[in-house]
Amino acid sequence: MSLDRWVFAFAGSFILISVALAHFVSPYWLFLTAFVGLNMLQTAFTGFCPLAIVLKKLGVKPGQAFN
Repeated sequence: MSLDRWVFAFAGSFILISVALAHFVSPYWLFLTAFVGLNMLQTAFTGFCPLAIVLKKLGVKPGQAFN
């Protein structure tokens, strides 16, 4: 699996988990959803993604978006 797919899977998982936690535990978990969304938005404009840097160092092969 390429780096791009790892990033999308990680972000999507965190969004779904935080929405479930907001529903079942506390609405304050929506701040995590907002954080992930804002990080995805800034990555679209700047190309800087902290998760991509970590995954590159772990040896995940790059995809099209994060070279």
